[in-house]
Amino acid sequence: MARKFGETEMAPRTAAYFEKLSQGKFDLDWFENTKTEWGVRVQPTKRGVLLNDINVGSYGEVPEHSLPGTGMAPRGAELDADLPSLGYRLNNKYEVWSVNAASLYEEAKTRQWNATTDIPWHELRQLPEDLERAMCQVCTLLTEVEFIAADLPAKWMHQIHQNYHEVKCFLASQVIDEARHLEVFRKRALVNGGGLMRATKEAEDALQAIIEAPTYSMASSFMHVLGEGMVLSLFRAGELIGKTDVDKRIFRMCMQDEARHVSYGTMHLKYYLENHPNPRAAREEVNHILSKGEGMMLAMFGVPEFLEPLMILAGGGIEGMKDAKPAVGGIWQKMVHEYFGRCDRAGVSERRQLCRLPAQLPM
Repeated sequence: MARKFGETEMAPRTAAYFEKLSQGKFDLDWFENTKTEWGVRVQPTKRGVLLNDINVGSYGEVPEHSLPGTGMAPRGAELDADLPSLGYRLNNKYEVWSVNAASLYEEAKTRQWNATTDIPWHELRQLPEDLERAMCQVCTLLTEVEFIAADLPAKWMHQIHQNYHEVKCFLASQVIDEARHLEVFRKRALVNGGGLMRATKEAEDALQAIIEAPTYSMASSFMHVLGEGMVLSLFRAGELIGKTDVDKRIFRMCMQDEARHVSYGTMHLKYYLENHPNPRAAREEVNHILSKGEGMMLAMFGVPEFLEPLMILAGGGIEGMKDAKPAVGGIWQKMVHEYFGRCDRAGVSERRQLCRLPAQLPM
């Protein structure tokens, strides 16, 4: 029951404490009796102090299972009684963990760039209209893709138990990466005399399936391993076929960020499959979402709004589209080949037999 202290109504413990303070007394129970590991010392290096550097003693013990009713207390803190439950749903390490999450977070901090000042926009030269339209169509699609790549981690972050703060920190870095990506592609579409082009139903259907995936690991497999992985391959191709140094730099800068996201997802999938209490069910779940995703990726990328802009860019204009078909077919082959490599590293090499993506496009 609340008590009054002067004119202010206070909780009993608060009122009792202020009563003690008014008598010149202190509590200091937190000072004398907190039951946590004390005396931890980490020697900074030339790099500073990394997140993994402070994972020492009991503070470095990442629990396999976490109690949901522990508020936002940091890992290793003494927990007061009756902490509120904040509705965390992802309370098992295997549901979110990746062995490289902390190192990827550190890399993300050191490799941030600014889409306003680190792209030499003033050097962007005028392009023939067919090349500009093609580039703007690519940028329209990539802006869509980057929206979902930010929304998906944001959707799940607040459901991850705070004991897995390395993962939460990494996902937060992904959100800011993707915000920068959608910013840079929108700017590129609007800065050089062009404009936004067409958003397709096929792309939107695929993005909807990602955001609506029923579990975090299914969503991560679909987005990080399959979707963002294929976009990473596209960024590499974009640097090759981009028609200005500015365009090449945009793809190159986005590529370094995207590689982190794909790496996290690949290693999370590996950890998930190796540590799930029901490995068979986990594998069936992953193969189900990847089969669904592969079909949707084929629909998303197998449309004129995707393939023809690439042909125009690779061929140097509309007149060169026919000659550019082998080059664009090669981009697709590389996308599929690199996807299989990620599946192998994650431990789902059966995708090579089960995959719904054709090794070659019927062009």
